[in-house]
Amino acid sequence: MGYTFHAFADAAVRAGRRGFIALAGGAAASATLGWTGPVRAQALPVIGYLGSESPERYASRLEAFREGLADAGYSEGRSVVIEYRWADGQYRRLPTLAKELAERGVTVIVAPGGAEVVLAARAATTKIPIVFEMGGDPLKLGVVESLSRPGGNLTGVSSLSVEVSRKRLEFMREVRPASNRFAVAVNPASPTSESQLKNLEAAAQSLGVELTVLKASAESEFDAMFTATRESGAGGLVFSSDPYFAYRSQLLAQLAVRHRVAAITQSRDFPLAGGLMSYGGDFSQSHRQSGRHAGRILKGEKPGDLPVQRVTKVELFINLKAAGALGITFPPSLLTSADQAIE
Repeated sequence: MGYTFHAFADAAVRAGRRGFIALAGGAAASATLGWTGPVRAQALPVIGYLGSESPERYASRLEAFREGLADAGYSEGRSVVIEYRWADGQYRRLPTLAKELAERGVTVIVAPGGAEVVLAARAATTKIPIVFEMGGDPLKLGVVESLSRPGGNLTGVSSLSVEVSRKRLEFMREVRPASNRFAVAVNPASPTSESQLKNLEAAAQSLGVELTVLKASAESEFDAMFTATRESGAGGLVFSSDPYFAYRSQLLAQLAVRHRVAAITQSRDFPLAGGLMSYGGDFSQSHRQSGRHAGRILKGEKPGDLPVQRVTKVELFINLKAAGALGITFPPSLLTSADQAIE
């Protein structure tokens, strides 16, 4: 049965977030040519986009990804179709969603937002090219054979967010020099949690401070972390790099303000929402670069020959209003090195 333009639009709406999103221009062009087959019969390549959260939480990342696609000469709905799968924060669903994309036979799978996403995509296919975006080291995770020549069907972008976890503890000690104990938040479900904790423990030893390790892998556990930080007398709460924490920056900032806890995370969204500090990789750059990589693969380059890009820019955001409420005065060295000081 053929699709009219209106029937196609209705089907796209019914598909919702689990279906692919194509602009009306592609459908109209197909109708003009008298095309009556399924959508996949179009000449447009198809990107399978695997997201661990929801479109709303990915909004700024998606914008950067689309900019990268545009840099490579691709526009969603005009020269490429994007089929989305969203886990809505239920990371255990990622393997099933990745398998769905693989079975659909998409041209390339984009796996942004951390190790959990790329590992799910890798388990789903050894043939379809995969472009990842993560804050961890793809070599340590065994995702690629080398950064210059990844080999296999994966390539992508890596930032320094995981590697600089220990630097967050150092910054917290700078703003609370009299404190000899700090709390660290770790997501035990994260593939990088153990290595980050080792780095944080090494940093604590060199600084001569003790750590209280707090674990959380669900929003329902967040309030207890801040309560434990305050009751333990810790000078502040240092978050390890983890996408689950990063995508919940607004909630974490609200809790930090409510509990009057000095905290630092990886994402600029945290101080922008009222938290004290953030230090981590520039996610806009890494997601934009993942769009460029996807475009290069669409043009025929092999992922195994496409070097993994390292986004080396690390940004420091501080919130002066939050500091004032906590009775904290930022050292001049931090103020001058900050990428943004929020009044």
